[in-house]
Amino acid sequence: MARLARRTGIVDRPVDARRMHARVTPLLGGLAIYLGVMIPILVLVKKDPATMAILVGGSIVAVVGVIDDAAEIRPVLKFAGQIAAIAALLAYGLRIDHLTVPLTSITVTLHPIISIPLTVLWVATIINMVNFIDGLDGLAAGVCAISALTFAAIALSLGRGGTGVAAAILAGAAFAFLRFNFYPASIFMGDAGSMLLGYVLAVISIQGVLKGAATVALIFPLLVLGVPFADLFLVVFRRLRKGVPIYSPGRDHVHHDLVLVAGFSQRMSVLLLYGWCLVLNGLALAMRFRATVAIVVLGIASLAATASMARLLLRYRSGDEGAGGQDGGVGGEDRGGGIDGPFGSAGATRGRQSRPARRSGGMIGR
Repeated sequence: MARLARRTGIVDRPVDARRMHARVTPLLGGLAIYLGVMIPILVLVKKDPATMAILVGGSIVAVVGVIDDAAEIRPVLKFAGQIAAIAALLAYGLRIDHLTVPLTSITVTLHPIISIPLTVLWVATIINMVNFIDGLDGLAAGVCAISALTFAAIALSLGRGGTGVAAAILAGAAFAFLRFNFYPASIFMGDAGSMLLGYVLAVISIQGVLKGAATVALIFPLLVLGVPFADLFLVVFRRLRKGVPIYSPGRDHVHHDLVLVAGFSQRMSVLLLYGWCLVLNGLALAMRFRATVAIVVLGIASLAATASMARLLLRYRSGDEGAGGQDGGVGGEDRGGGIDGPFGSAGATRGRQSRPARRSGGMIGR
């Protein structure tokens, strides 16, 4: 894929000071992830509605992502592609149709008027959360691999074999991609990869976890995807507090703080976020299997890790280093630096080498 990306000019070029990678890097890693997910699912997983939603919807977001990586399509078109993928999910009958109140046996059945918009919001949020954390070499791939592996264990324990196997396949593809994407990355996943990973995780969270009757079913995805959720909350909170539009560019994501504020290297920053993700995922597994001692130990560890990260991440920076500043990216994989958001990355200098770099629009600055 790297060779194909170079031949076609679908690369990321470090043309300004915001980028920490120093060489032209291929962008078709998402296509490799797509093949690594879809082919095994086609061969190994029963073609039930959830599987079909993954195959059809995943293909839609992957195609849209590849087109964007190659030609930088308008943000509204990228968002339309996400909605089309979510529509496929709904067409196959997948939606959040009930919720179990945490720590109780109370189950609330949701009317389609509520469940359909809730499903759209949930899936779109997860797709773009993954895009947001795609800011340092190996960060998005590693976090998604850990999360998918946890979802696999939970889904299989709930008797949802097809969804569990699909989650395990996603984890395998993401782990395999890390061989080439961990710092220093030789290839980036691009929007094709980040949107695909987010979409498949969203489908798995709905069919394999939220539809379960466990008293902590709602808590599972919040813990498993805790790091991306924390990053999303941090960005929105900071920008609202500063009185700037949430779609403004800025260096105010979790990975920005670890590199720019705390002074960690890219590799160490990613490893710290892996550790935080592992602790939260471990707690989710302990709660699923009702391992009391593990719940206590991992619960304390999760609180300590989250509190430590919060102390660091809630520091505000002055001038153009905060939200709304002119510099939007720091990471090797962060091709942002302009405006982006529910439609993916922006400010990217992607595309064919024969054309000059240009900025693309989005909504929430990555």
